[in-house]
Amino acid sequence: MGRLSGRVAVVTGAARGIGAAEAIRLAQDGANVAVLDLSAEACRETVEAVEATGAEALAVACDVSSSKQVDAAFEEVVGRFGRLDILVNNAGIIRDNLSFKMSEEDWDLVLDVHLKGSFLCSRAAQKYMVEQNYGKIVNTSSVVALGNRGQANYSSAKAGLQALTRTLALELGRFNINVNAVAPGWIETEMTKEAAERVGMTMEEMKEKFAKAIPLRRFGRVDDIANVVAFLVSDEASYISGETIYVAGGPASAVV
Repeated sequence: MGRLSGRVAVVTGAARGIGAAEAIRLAQDGANVAVLDLSAEACRETVEAVEATGAEALAVACDVSSSKQVDAAFEEVVGRFGRLDILVNNAGIIRDNLSFKMSEEDWDLVLDVHLKGSFLCSRAAQKYMVEQNYGKIVNTSSVVALGNRGQANYSSAKAGLQALTRTLALELGRFNINVNAVAPGWIETEMTKEAAERVGMTMEEMKEKFAKAIPLRRFGRVDDIANVVAFLVSDEASYISGETIYVAGGPASAVV
Protein backbone atom coordinates (compact mmCIF):
# COMPACT_ATOMS: atom_id res chain seq x y z
CA MET A 1 0.00 0.00 0.00
CA GLY A 2 1.47 3.32 -1.09
CA ARG A 3 1.01 6.52 0.86
CA LEU A 4 -1.43 7.76 -1.81
CA SER A 5 -3.47 4.58 -2.10
CA GLY A 6 -7.12 5.37 -2.72
CA ARG A 7 -6.36 8.92 -3.87
CA VAL A 8 -7.18 10.38 -7.27
CA ALA A 9 -4.85 12.92 -8.85
CA VAL A 10 -5.04 15.27 -11.82
CA VAL A 11 -1.77 16.42 -13.39
CA THR A 12 -1.94 19.05 -16.14
CA GLY A 13 0.64 19.32 -18.89
CA ALA A 14 1.46 15.68 -18.23
CA ALA A 15 2.21 14.43 -21.74
CA ARG A 16 5.94 14.87 -21.22
CA GLY A 17 8.65 16.35 -19.03
CA ILE A 18 7.99 17.33 -15.44
CA GLY A 19 4.26 16.66 -15.69
CA ALA A 20 4.79 13.12 -16.93
CA ALA A 21 7.31 12.45 -14.16
CA GLU A 22 4.86 13.78 -11.56
CA ALA A 23 2.02 11.62 -12.86
CA ILE A 24 4.19 8.51 -12.77
CA ARG A 25 5.57 9.33 -9.30
CA LEU A 26 2.08 9.78 -7.83
CA ALA A 27 1.03 6.48 -9.39
CA GLN A 28 4.03 4.78 -7.83
CA ASP A 29 2.73 6.01 -4.48
CA GLY A 30 -0.65 4.42 -5.20
CA ALA A 31 -2.77 7.20 -6.71
CA ASN A 32 -4.97 6.80 -9.76
CA VAL A 33 -4.05 9.58 -12.16
CA ALA A 34 -5.86 11.66 -14.76
CA VAL A 35 -3.32 12.90 -17.30
CA LEU A 36 -4.33 16.20 -18.90
CA ASP A 37 -2.80 17.84 -21.95
CA LEU A 38 -3.93 19.50 -25.17
CA SER A 39 -4.24 16.11 -26.84
CA ALA A 40 -5.29 12.83 -25.23
CA GLU A 41 -3.19 10.97 -27.79
CA ALA A 42 -0.10 12.90 -26.67
CA CYS A 43 -0.65 11.46 -23.18
CA ARG A 44 -0.42 7.85 -24.35
CA GLU A 45 3.12 7.17 -23.12
CA THR A 46 2.43 8.73 -19.72
CA VAL A 47 -0.78 6.71 -19.39
CA GLU A 48 1.07 3.50 -20.20
CA ALA A 49 3.76 4.32 -17.64
CA VAL A 50 1.14 5.07 -14.98
CA GLU A 51 -0.69 1.81 -15.71
CA ALA A 52 2.61 -0.08 -15.54
CA THR A 53 2.75 0.80 -11.83
CA GLY A 54 -0.58 -0.93 -11.28
CA ALA A 55 -2.55 2.32 -10.98
CA GLU A 56 -5.45 3.39 -13.17
CA ALA A 57 -4.94 6.21 -15.66
CA LEU A 58 -7.21 8.46 -17.72
CA ALA A 59 -6.07 10.68 -20.57
CA VAL A 60 -8.11 13.86 -21.03
CA ALA A 61 -7.67 16.49 -23.74
CA CYS A 62 -7.94 19.92 -22.14
CA ASP A 63 -6.87 23.48 -22.88
CA VAL A 64 -6.44 24.74 -19.33
CA SER A 65 -7.02 28.35 -20.44
CA SER A 66 -10.63 27.46 -21.37
CA SER A 67 -13.05 27.39 -18.44
CA LYS A 68 -15.49 25.29 -20.47
CA GLN A 69 -12.88 22.63 -21.24
CA VAL A 70 -11.54 22.66 -17.68
CA ASP A 71 -14.96 22.16 -16.10
CA ALA A 72 -15.76 19.35 -18.55
CA ALA A 73 -12.40 17.67 -17.88
CA PHE A 74 -12.86 17.64 -14.12
CA GLU A 75 -16.40 16.34 -14.46
CA GLU A 76 -15.03 13.50 -16.59
CA VAL A 77 -12.34 12.68 -14.03
CA VAL A 78 -14.77 12.58 -11.10
CA GLY A 79 -17.26 10.65 -13.22
CA ARG A 80 -14.60 8.01 -13.83
CA PHE A 81 -12.99 7.78 -10.39
CA GLY A 82 -15.71 9.07 -8.08
CA ARG A 83 -13.56 11.64 -6.30
CA LEU A 84 -10.68 14.10 -6.67
CA ASP A 85 -7.98 14.46 -4.04
CA ILE A 86 -4.92 15.96 -5.73
CA LEU A 87 -4.34 18.62 -8.37
CA VAL A 88 -0.91 19.40 -9.79
CA ASN A 89 -1.01 22.49 -12.01
CA ASN A 90 1.95 21.96 -14.30
CA ALA A 91 0.78 22.99 -17.80
CA GLY A 92 2.93 25.71 -19.29
CA ILE A 93 4.49 27.21 -22.39
CA ILE A 94 7.22 29.72 -23.16
CA ARG A 95 7.22 32.59 -25.64
CA ASP A 96 10.45 34.36 -24.76
CA ASN A 97 11.47 37.77 -26.05
CA LEU A 98 12.78 41.08 -24.77
CA SER A 99 9.96 43.23 -23.46
CA PHE A 100 10.07 45.80 -26.24
CA LYS A 101 9.85 43.03 -28.84
CA MET A 102 7.22 40.92 -27.07
CA SER A 103 3.84 40.80 -28.77
CA GLU A 104 0.61 41.24 -26.87
CA GLU A 105 -0.41 37.80 -28.12
CA ASP A 106 2.66 36.15 -26.60
CA TRP A 107 2.09 37.98 -23.31
CA ASP A 108 -1.54 36.88 -23.16
CA LEU A 109 -0.84 33.29 -24.20
CA VAL A 110 1.76 32.66 -21.48
CA LEU A 111 -0.32 34.32 -18.75
CA ASP A 112 -3.42 32.44 -19.89
CA VAL A 113 -1.83 28.99 -19.76
CA HIS A 114 0.27 29.35 -16.60
CA LEU A 115 -1.72 31.69 -14.37
CA LYS A 116 -5.28 31.65 -15.66
CA GLY A 117 -5.04 27.92 -16.31
CA SER A 118 -3.92 27.20 -12.75
CA PHE A 119 -6.73 29.39 -11.42
CA LEU A 120 -9.37 27.69 -13.55
CA CYS A 121 -8.20 24.19 -12.64
CA SER A 122 -7.96 25.07 -8.94
CA ARG A 123 -11.44 26.58 -9.03
CA ALA A 124 -12.84 23.44 -10.67
CA ALA A 125 -11.00 21.09 -8.30
CA GLN A 126 -11.82 22.88 -5.07
CA LYS A 127 -15.53 22.29 -5.60
CA TYR A 128 -15.01 18.55 -5.19
CA MET A 129 -12.34 18.93 -2.51
CA VAL A 130 -14.53 21.16 -0.34
CA GLU A 131 -17.37 18.63 -0.49
CA GLN A 132 -15.10 15.85 0.80
CA ASN A 133 -13.23 18.15 3.23
CA TYR A 134 -9.89 17.06 1.82
CA GLY A 135 -7.55 18.11 -0.96
CA LYS A 136 -4.03 18.90 -2.08
CA ILE A 137 -3.14 21.47 -4.74
CA VAL A 138 0.38 22.12 -6.02
CA ASN A 139 1.11 24.95 -8.44
CA THR A 140 4.26 25.12 -10.56
CA SER A 141 6.16 28.37 -10.20
CA SER A 142 9.84 28.87 -11.10
CA VAL A 143 13.02 30.57 -9.95
CA VAL A 144 12.27 32.91 -12.85
CA ALA A 145 9.52 34.39 -10.65
CA LEU A 146 12.40 36.51 -9.35
CA GLY A 147 12.81 38.01 -12.84
CA ASN A 148 14.81 37.03 -15.91
CA ARG A 149 15.89 38.86 -19.01
CA GLY A 150 13.73 38.05 -22.02
CA GLN A 151 10.96 36.42 -19.97
CA ALA A 152 8.70 39.22 -18.77
CA ASN A 153 5.59 37.17 -19.50
CA TYR A 154 6.88 33.93 -17.98
CA SER A 155 8.34 35.68 -14.92
CA SER A 156 5.11 37.55 -14.28
CA ALA A 157 3.05 34.39 -14.57
CA LYS A 158 5.33 32.45 -12.24
CA ALA A 159 5.36 35.25 -9.66
CA GLY A 160 1.58 35.44 -9.87
CA LEU A 161 1.35 31.73 -9.16
CA GLN A 162 3.10 32.23 -5.84
CA ALA A 163 0.52 34.86 -4.87
CA LEU A 164 -2.30 32.62 -6.06
CA THR A 165 -0.87 29.79 -3.96
CA ARG A 166 -0.83 31.88 -0.79
CA THR A 167 -4.33 33.23 -1.42
CA LEU A 168 -5.87 29.83 -2.09
CA ALA A 169 -4.18 28.46 1.02
CA LEU A 170 -5.85 31.19 3.08
CA GLU A 171 -9.25 30.60 1.52
CA LEU A 172 -9.27 26.80 1.46
CA GLY A 173 -7.45 25.88 4.65
CA ARG A 174 -10.66 25.61 6.68
CA PHE A 175 -11.77 22.87 4.31
CA ASN A 176 -8.65 20.79 5.01
CA ILE A 177 -7.16 21.68 1.62
CA ASN A 178 -3.42 22.31 1.40
CA VAL A 179 -2.13 24.56 -1.37
CA ASN A 180 1.57 24.87 -2.10
CA ALA A 181 3.90 25.58 -5.00
CA VAL A 182 7.15 24.20 -6.32
CA ALA A 183 9.58 26.52 -8.07
CA PRO A 184 12.01 24.57 -10.25
CA GLY A 185 15.35 25.93 -11.32
CA TRP A 186 17.18 24.65 -14.38
CA ILE A 187 15.65 21.26 -15.20
CA GLU A 188 16.63 19.11 -18.16
CA THR A 189 13.44 18.72 -20.21
CA GLU A 190 12.31 18.86 -23.81
CA MET A 191 11.14 22.43 -23.22
CA THR A 192 14.60 23.42 -21.98
CA LYS A 193 16.17 21.72 -24.98
CA GLU A 194 13.85 23.62 -27.32
CA ALA A 195 14.73 26.88 -25.58
CA ALA A 196 18.44 26.14 -26.07
CA GLU A 197 17.94 25.40 -29.76
CA ARG A 198 16.10 28.69 -30.26
CA VAL A 199 19.24 30.57 -29.22
CA GLY A 200 21.55 28.31 -31.24
CA MET A 201 22.82 26.10 -28.42
CA THR A 202 22.72 22.37 -27.81
CA MET A 203 21.37 21.03 -24.54
CA GLU A 204 24.88 20.05 -23.47
CA GLU A 205 26.19 23.56 -24.22
CA MET A 206 23.39 25.10 -22.18
CA LYS A 207 24.06 22.78 -19.27
CA GLU A 208 27.77 23.57 -19.35
CA LYS A 209 27.10 27.32 -19.44
CA PHE A 210 24.49 27.61 -16.71
CA ALA A 211 25.44 24.77 -14.35
CA LYS A 212 28.43 26.84 -13.23
CA ALA A 213 26.07 29.18 -11.36
CA ILE A 214 24.24 26.34 -9.61
CA PRO A 215 25.76 25.47 -6.23
CA LEU A 216 25.21 21.74 -6.84
CA ARG A 217 26.84 22.16 -10.27
CA ARG A 218 24.21 20.28 -12.27
CA PHE A 219 20.87 20.72 -13.94
CA GLY A 220 17.94 19.17 -12.16
CA ARG A 221 16.13 16.06 -13.32
CA VAL A 222 12.38 15.78 -13.70
CA ASP A 223 12.32 13.33 -10.80
CA ASP A 224 13.81 16.02 -8.54
CA ILE A 225 10.58 17.97 -8.96
CA ALA A 226 8.27 14.95 -8.92
CA ASN A 227 9.69 13.77 -5.60
CA VAL A 228 8.96 17.10 -3.91
CA VAL A 229 5.44 17.18 -5.33
CA ALA A 230 4.82 13.63 -4.11
CA PHE A 231 5.73 14.75 -0.60
CA LEU A 232 3.60 17.91 -0.71
CA VAL A 233 0.47 15.98 -1.72
CA SER A 234 0.98 13.32 0.94
CA ASP A 235 -0.44 13.44 4.45
CA GLU A 236 3.13 13.68 5.71
CA ALA A 237 2.97 17.33 4.57
CA SER A 238 -0.44 17.97 6.10
CA TYR A 239 0.75 21.03 8.08
CA ILE A 240 2.44 22.77 5.15
CA SER A 241 0.27 25.21 3.19
CA GLY A 242 0.76 28.47 1.33
CA GLU A 243 4.46 27.84 0.76
CA THR A 244 6.66 27.92 -2.33
CA ILE A 245 9.44 25.35 -2.29
CA TYR A 246 12.38 26.21 -4.53
CA VAL A 247 13.97 23.13 -6.12
CA ALA A 248 16.94 24.66 -7.82
CA GLY A 249 20.16 23.05 -6.66
CA GLY A 250 20.87 25.97 -4.37
CA PRO A 251 19.38 29.27 -3.14
CA ALA A 252 17.07 30.62 -5.84
CA SER A 253 18.81 34.00 -5.93
CA ALA A 254 22.08 32.27 -6.84
CA VAL A 255 20.57 30.34 -9.75
CA VAL A 256 18.71 32.95 -11.80
